[in-house]
Amino acid sequence: MLNLRETPSGLAISVQLTPRSSRNKILKIHDGALKIAIQAPPVDGAANDELIRFLAKTFSLPKSNIQITSGHTGKRKVLALNGITKARFSGILAELRIAE
Repeated sequence: MLNLRETPSGLAISVQLTPRSSRNKILKIHDGALKIAIQAPPVDGAANDELIRFLAKTFSLPKSNIQITSGHTGKRKVLALNGITKARFSGILAELRIAE
């Protein structure tokens, strides 16, 4: 089950990042986190920047609505997604065939 918390402005989610992948993709839910593969290497914040771009595109949010709140330098992160409801987030995951 995904570690997901509703906040006054949106959602807080746990993410496990896999950099240097062949493509950007949400893989599955693993150990309470959304496991995401990103093409960029974990150098100079490139993987974090690409993660934000990828999630903004996937969930149709402005990049400014996504912030990494903890785990900037690690593979495990907590992100704030502002301007999205739990229902919309879950619906998009269902469309991608990612089971909560």
